[in-house]
Amino acid sequence: MNRPGARTLGVLCVCLVLLGAGVYAGVRWARDWEGSVTLLANWSGTEREQFEEHVVEPFEEKYRIDVVYQGSSALSQVLAADMAAGNPPDVAVLPGPGELLAYAVDGRLHPLDGLFDTGDYDRFWAPEVTVPGQDAHTYWLPVKTGLKSMVWYAGQAPTAQSAGPPARWCAGLESGATSGWPGTDWVEDVLLQQAGPEVYADWANGRLPWTDDAVRKAWTTWADLVGAGDGARVEQVLTTAFDADCAAGRLEHQGSFRAGHWREQSGDYVHFSEVVPGAGADAGAWEVSGDLAAVLDPTPEAERLIRYLADPDTALPEYTANRAAAADTEQDATEREVGTVLREPGRTRCWDASDAMPRATRDAFHQAVLRHFADPSDLDARLKELEALRRPQDLPVCSTG
Repeated sequence: MNRPGARTLGVLCVCLVLLGAGVYAGVRWARDWEGSVTLLANWSGTEREQFEEHVVEPFEEKYRIDVVYQGSSALSQVLAADMAAGNPPDVAVLPGPGELLAYAVDGRLHPLDGLFDTGDYDRFWAPEVTVPGQDAHTYWLPVKTGLKSMVWYAGQAPTAQSAGPPARWCAGLESGATSGWPGTDWVEDVLLQQAGPEVYADWANGRLPWTDDAVRKAWTTWADLVGAGDGARVEQVLTTAFDADCAAGRLEHQGSFRAGHWREQSGDYVHFSEVVPGAGADAGAWEVSGDLAAVLDPTPEAERLIRYLADPDTALPEYTANRAAAADTEQDATEREVGTVLREPGRTRCWDASDAMPRATRDAFHQAVLRHFADPSDLDARLKELEALRRPQDLPVCSTG
């Protein structure tokens, strides 16, 4: 039973919420918009706040175009549902090109030709893609890029001989709807350093079987490094968030987004090839990630937003792949190094393989690493399940710029 006054208080709260919403809507209406554009992305929390402050708000002020932002951690599911309902966003920002390629093949994406200077980017980041029955077009633009193939540490730099035992590695696989992706990063990077970019690209494009010896070796190397199947460690890793604190004295295989945490530890990084057992003659390529913007409804406002995102003067979040962008004077030495690797010609960069794969394969890969970490003896079954999903495709997975 409610206490006296509780109902009155509840009604008052509802009224205040509605009043606040009305005031907010009124303020936005009073800004005299000249149009609007809907944008779907997976940024939330600080990422979203920074994107809205440094990108969205300046765009709205300059062009009087209202950006209606929709953020979701279940990005793929939300976009698929919007597509099925016939109400897709004007612009969607997805991680990696694999899912976008499928939408391009289905005729869902609209070419970005002429909206920005593709010469400002390594063609790896903004390639011309050929889909059946059409000429080659550019369908996506990198908005935020990140560097992987990094092993973070504090103290003495690790080597392949000193990187064990497994307990020395911080390894969290929990990430909500996308749990498992840190494990796919491990398997991918091991394969890249052991077998080289050519084999890696064939595998990511579905042209190399999951049951191939090189792929199998990558899985077993990862399992040995991080202690897969080891009782209490299994429970810990499967329930630990990917971005949990990692103490000095331990090692972390993660991307450039962890630079802030390791800066607090007076830490640094080495390339993963210096740590992984069995690194091959072609080791040293960098695995990278990228959030890519694509247009699903080519309104003038959507095209204006793409032009703005490609403008070298736009303050994009974290790292930009735009070579015409001015150097960020607020970055420290490590951040400048990361930016150089992401943009500089002559660097071998390869897409995060799971982000380059079709959605069904990527999701199954996420689940497979979780199950394999719990029980490494099931590797044959996991690889056969993934092999059944293999479909060849043609993406520029690796590039030397």
